[in-house]
Amino acid sequence: LRSCSPGRARRTNASRHAYLVARFGDIYAQERLDAETLLRTYISDTEMVQRIIYTAAVESFQAAKMAYRQFKMRVRKTLSLGHSGPESLEDTVLDYIVRHEDLYDVQASVNEVISSMNMNPKISFPREVDFVVISSLIRELCRMAFSMQTLIPPLDIAFGMDGELFSETKYHRSFDSDFTAALVAYHVWPALMENDVVIVKGEAVTKR
Repeated sequence: LRSCSPGRARRTNASRHAYLVARFGDIYAQERLDAETLLRTYISDTEMVQRIIYTAAVESFQAAKMAYRQFKMRVRKTLSLGHSGPESLEDTVLDYIVRHEDLYDVQASVNEVISSMNMNPKISFPREVDFVVISSLIRELCRMAFSMQTLIPPLDIAFGMDGELFSETKYHRSFDSDFTAALVAYHVWPALMENDVVIVKGEAVTKR
């Protein structure tokens, strides 16, 4: 018979959720600004600097989600061989991942993100430097995004596109925005979503 008691991952879900939502805010307030300051030593164009950081955030979530799916498949395959309960296999797999998040190869994700950014036509860097200079920001984003996949339900970021209609529920306008403009010129920071509902607003620049 399957046990009715929740596994470790479910028991700690609320506290982990609260920590990760707060961490998302901390990265926006601290690591993002540190990366912005660093990039400004190489790039004078504020829009390009902010586009680079937003792209890093989006790519970090993509890389971390892919790494999580692959990690989960390997764990499920291994644990299924000897699983007998009392928890369901899915709960056992999730508990294992939550306990062993340190096994996540975050550097592999960082490398993937930098590689993807190098191929992105919307962002560019002076030839003498590369996106490795903000690898500490990317690493923290990947770690956080990976951990967010262990939540029930998982957290993700909103899809953003240049020229989309500005949404008050998804974004704050940057201070240098045209506050009468209806369209997003570019994004500064993504919105955090849970089950397609915004739980933390992102930031966008609106211009005519």
